Amino acid sequence: MAFWTASAVGLVIAYLLGSTPTGYLAGKLLRGIDIREHGSRSTGATNVLRILGKWPALVVLIADVLKGVAAILVARSFCPWLSTEFSSTPPAALDLQMWVPWTVGLAGIAVLLGHSRSIWLNFTGGKSAATGLGVLLAMSWPVGLGAAAAFGIVLASARIVSLSSILAALTAIVLVCAFEHPLPYRLLVIAGGIYVIVRHRANIHRLLAGTEPRVGQAGPDMKTETQV
Repeated sequence: MAFWTASAVGLVIAYLLGSTPTGYLAGKLLRGIDIREHGSRSTGATNVLRILGKWPALVVLIADVLKGVAAILVARSFCPWLSTEFSSTPPAALDLQMWVPWTVGLAGIAVLLGHSRSIWLNFTGGKSAATGLGVLLAMSWPVGLGAAAAFGIVLASARIVSLSSILAALTAIVLVCAFEHPLPYRLLVIAGGIYVIVRHRANIHRLLAGTEPRVGQAGPDMKTETQV
């Protein structure tokens, strides 16, 4: 029972970590503005770059990645410790080995949902690409580095953040299936990757129409646009 309680606490922590609206806070702290009322009206690092500059955007990007890392670390370490600490009959090592990957997978989903459906922003938010990268790096660093490499290569060549994020998500799905991973990890990456792609559906329409802005170009006025 203690293990399940600890797991539930871990999922709540993961969601709240994801819900932290870093881009919104950057706008408020640095200029006293609601960044959702400027530029593409997003809270992501791309709009932060456009409105606040490169250093605030870099901080927001790193913070969003670290949210994903922290959620996985909490699920992997804190939940088993908490269940063992407060249980009179701690779960066997074999039981933990079986169930912790599922807790990690659910925590990954929770932090992605938190980033895109923040409780502090009336359940709106970003597209979870940066936070998803943090999840990948903490869960399986080879998959995370592969996705990051795909993002960087596409961004350097096409200079379109949304396309880079979509192809990075697809790369992560391919890599997690190609390498040996627990089933919960594979399900997490597949579900999370599809979720990130679906969150970019408006960008996909613009990509197909040839109207998606490149880095450095002024984008259209979009109330829900968030690149990362």
